[in-house]
Amino acid sequence: MDQKPGVPLSSIYRVFFEIGLFSFGGAVSGWIQREVVEVRKWMSYEDFLSGIALTQILPGANATNAAVYVGQRLRGIPGAATALTAMLTGPFCAVILAAATYQGLLGLPGFQEAMIGTAAAAVGMLLRTSVKSALLSARDAAAIFVMLTTFAAVGLFRLPLLPVIVVVAPASVGFTYWSIRRRA
Repeated sequence: MDQKPGVPLSSIYRVFFEIGLFSFGGAVSGWIQREVVEVRKWMSYEDFLSGIALTQILPGANATNAAVYVGQRLRGIPGAATALTAMLTGPFCAVILAAATYQGLLGLPGFQEAMIGTAAAAVGMLLRTSVKSALLSARDAAAIFVMLTTFAAVGLFRLPLLPVIVVVAPASVGFTYWSIRRRA
């Protein structure tokens, strides 16, 4: 198993607690990628990208799936449990607190504007991660074709993701296999 026993569970907890507490809306995978790959160098970008691809087709929230994946890769089951617990602890407490003070929050000047700004930042982080992933994955015409086909099917034609993956994933594996055999 490809784990990093040198990464303390307390470090995993701290990183995912902060991400869970301070992230709003989407684009959490971009933050996880920055913290785990770029800042702490706990994983390679390719390993992280493979995990993100897997977490996006699994049921559940992508962010919690990513936390479980990273934690498992770093420290096995204890790492997965630690990352997931950390990812959910901060938001759980924040939601309980927000629910208790909801009416007061709505009355704060600038609250709505702050939420709009936070959403814009999340979209920007998601776009950054998507573009970087696409550029690193676009190594040949087959990879570009698979990315564009998936984007068109899901993004433009609004086809359900699971049937698209069922069709495109085997084609992608076939293209890759053919490409490797051709180079050999």
